[in-house]
Amino acid sequence: MASTAEIFEKLLQKPPPSTRPIAFNYLVPNTRGLENLTKILASRQNPHNMQKPTEGGKAAAPITSTYDPNEMPTTDPAASAYPSPPPSPTVNPSSTSLSSPLPEISLFAAATETFSQKNTNTSIASSLQTCRDITTAAKSHSIRVRGYVSVALGCPYEGPDVPPTRVAEITQTLLEMGCDEVSVADTTGMGTAPRTLKLLQALSAAGIRMEDLALHFHDTYGQALVNTVVGLEQGVRIFDSSVGGLGGCPFSKGATGNVSSEDMIHLLHSLGLETGVNLEEMAKVGEWVTAEIGRPNEGRAGKALLARLRDQ
Repeated sequence: MASTAEIFEKLLQKPPPSTRPIAFNYLVPNTRGLENLTKILASRQNPHNMQKPTEGGKAAAPITSTYDPNEMPTTDPAASAYPSPPPSPTVNPSSTSLSSPLPEISLFAAATETFSQKNTNTSIASSLQTCRDITTAAKSHSIRVRGYVSVALGCPYEGPDVPPTRVAEITQTLLEMGCDEVSVADTTGMGTAPRTLKLLQALSAAGIRMEDLALHFHDTYGQALVNTVVGLEQGVRIFDSSVGGLGGCPFSKGATGNVSSEDMIHLLHSLGLETGVNLEEMAKVGEWVTAEIGRPNEGRAGKALLARLRDQ
């Protein structure tokens, strides 16, 4: 199996073309992991910032832009209960690193002490100090940092009643140390609509802006899409998902993967939101990748769509 470094080097050599910005996110457990990443970046930088031609002789579409992913739309509240995200970014030819994927690192903290010890073998306080050290180093290299708060809506060891104020404190700490965005994660899938609302209200009361947040729902109890709608109503516009519903958590027995990208996209489109994602093509990817690795395809909307298309 290829290492993270090998995969990253391959992506730098031949990044997939896209008219939209693509961020390749890597989990960095310590400063040593970040050092390895920055060494690869330094060795592969292209001084000309030009996209290499494809086989047809034309330059492939650049994959970064000056679009701010956290910018919130200004929409008349009377026009829609779910205002659309900002329009698709316009790629700026002068944008930096056009020939390379946009690097982004991930840092994990937990909302309970037991899960922190089980997952990272350290306390919450110690893990946050490690996050601070990594964030400081990443910012010196202009690398975007994404923080995560695990078990925000339920812990496999301490139960479902994780104090929302504690989640807010950890989230605030991650943002204050320099994280560009924090994904608040229902790792166990225990979250419900009322408890998701209570958590978001606690985050807002702590002075945390919804545009600085992402929500990360596992679909263990079938509540991920319901909780997504609650997040939309409160102003969150960034949601994690996984194609085919792949994923899970080794420290949370029975936890399924993230809500499937196919189901998430179907929900957002049904509400009139623009995602820029072709659901049919996403469904094909979900079908392919789950078959390749021998896992069930949990993308219900994708499976239904492909079945209907094949009957036509």
